[in-house]
Amino acid sequence: MARPDKVDAVVEMREKFRNSNGAVITAYTGLTVAQLQQLRRSLGENAQYRVAKNTLTKIAANEAGINTIDDLFTGSSAVAFVTGDPVEAAKGLRDFAKDNPNLVIKGGVLDGKALSADEIKKLADLESREVLLSKLAGAFKAKQSQAASVFQALPSKLVRTVDALRAKQDEQGGAE
Repeated sequence: MARPDKVDAVVEMREKFRNSNGAVITAYTGLTVAQLQQLRRSLGENAQYRVAKNTLTKIAANEAGINTIDDLFTGSSAVAFVTGDPVEAAKGLRDFAKDNPNLVIKGGVLDGKALSADEIKKLADLESREVLLSKLAGAFKAKQSQAASVFQALPSKLVRTVDALRAKQDEQGGAE
């Protein structure tokens, strides 16, 4: 029979898996409590970092319908549950791991798809959602400006062409 505290931990983590965009599994052996607190602060509101037992985390993930990351739950494991922008959370973990080599990104899951450690690092190399949206908006604005200038140029070109034809016709009419 399962102990109530373990059942509660599984239920809590299952809900975190269900309510998050993704989760990143890390190894944290060798990090101090102060470093773990610093990591939690660096992730901000986009992610919650939780140290948990592998067996309980695997059960919670499976109950949440995520069974593609079972092999990541070996050794010391902690999970960063991503609720905000996954790029920002991946950047936070990558940057912290650069300064603290004891933090190792094992892999994770994003919107139900398993990600390797390399894929999470590639995700961290992307620009944030806000930057990408502003670039897209800028591209749309530039295209609209180009279209507007083309549409403004058409009437003026037409007027110049008609004037040139009129002048040529006047020359031909005056020469006869």
